[in-house]
Amino acid sequence: MEELLAIYLNDHLAGATAGVELARRLRASNEDDPEFGPALAEVCAEIEADRETLETVMDRFGVGQGKLKPLAAVLGERLGRLKLNGRLWGYSPLSRLEELELLQIGVVGKRRLWRALEHSHAGDLPGFDLGALAERATEQLRRLEALHLKAAALAL
Repeated sequence: MEELLAIYLNDHLAGATAGVELARRLRASNEDDPEFGPALAEVCAEIEADRETLETVMDRFGVGQGKLKPLAAVLGERLGRLKLNGRLWGYSPLSRLEELELLQIGVVGKRRLWRALEHSHAGDLPGFDLGALAERATEQLRRLEALHLKAAALAL
């Protein structure tokens, strides 16, 4: 059981690592946009904090942090930047729309992680309110969905 928990947490660490990279790119690409910049900066800071929380949870369980999966996740995220976005060079409204969609998928995964831990034998983790972490992910999804709809109106 401990081995499965270690694999599960390291899989989510890889996803969280890719999510942080994506959130940082979204933040940087939209920092001068008054409609998107502040909201994305806030969400990015929360996603960074959530990854740190996951690392702390792993430490509390005595689970070592693998290096290969997070590295592969970062490389995959960077390769994802090469997709066609309607422009030969640079950021486009379609880039923002698709990146918001990908970030939402990652936040759904994070919410599932917190819920799975909350309802498993691992759920009794002093110092962590797993339900509150899941609710924070739900709130992030709500805000990302609103940004996604704005981005869709601009891109499509």
